[in-house]
Amino acid sequence: MKSITIYHNPRCSKSRQTLKLIEDKGYKPEVIEYLKTPPDQKTIKQIIALLGISLSELVRNTETAYKELSLDHDSTADEKLIQIMIENPILIQRPIVIVDNKHAVIGRPPENINDIL
Repeated sequence: MKSITIYHNPRCSKSRQTLKLIEDKGYKPEVIEYLKTPPDQKTIKQIIALLGISLSELVRNTETAYKELSLDHDSTADEKLIQIMIENPILIQRPIVIVDNKHAVIGRPPENINDIL
């Protein structure tokens, strides 16, 4: 059985749909409500490496906090941006699904997870 972790926001419809898809396939994922328990710096770096994206692609630029923190006008250094994401986890793309600590995908759309399950 695969080890599956989902960084989940229960208030997000895409996150709920992604979790349901995983469960409908018979998996019991580890659910991390990242707004309550934000990933640390090491975990964020591991996530972007697994996703194969840049740190800036992990940031939700549609959130109010993104504009309030002037991130849209700032070429923020990676270390600073990671710290901002830890302090404001709403800025992290969701949901993130990790399988066997080897593969990851952002569940937008939820069907993206089919590629790694």
